[in-house]
Amino acid sequence: MQIEKYYTVKIFYLTPDFFCVTLPKVIDMEKIGRQIFLYDFYGELLTDHQKSVYEDVVLNDMSLGEIAAERGISRQGVHDLVRRCDQILATYEEKLHLVERFLKTREDVTSICELSAGERAGQEDCAETLKEIHQISGRILEEL
Repeated sequence: MQIEKYYTVKIFYLTPDFFCVTLPKVIDMEKIGRQIFLYDFYGELLTDHQKSVYEDVVLNDMSLGEIAAERGISRQGVHDLVRRCDQILATYEEKLHLVERFLKTREDVTSICELSAGERAGQEDCAETLKEIHQISGRILEEL
């Protein structure tokens, strides 16, 4: 079963005649989640200006136009800055793999929690469960 990663949100805009118009905005939840993880891990490596603009776009969900008006720069300038920050953060991840390691470790810890709580069906043999917990914890220690 594949989970839909796109959600449609209706945004209301007032036209000059004050008629309400709805335009669908497609939100890529997977992309936003990845941006948040990358920012959490590598955000401190951005300049203060890059951090504040990137936070406004990704974390505060402000539009490019709102940020441009607030900071006195063009909408295109904000767009370019956000794209550049995405590329910088992705480059750090390609070299350091901290997010990848974190997600793998989180998955392993979840497996250990499930095993120790006996949530997996057919895992009534304690020796087998302990062996599997030992293997997973060994992988975590190797990664660290």
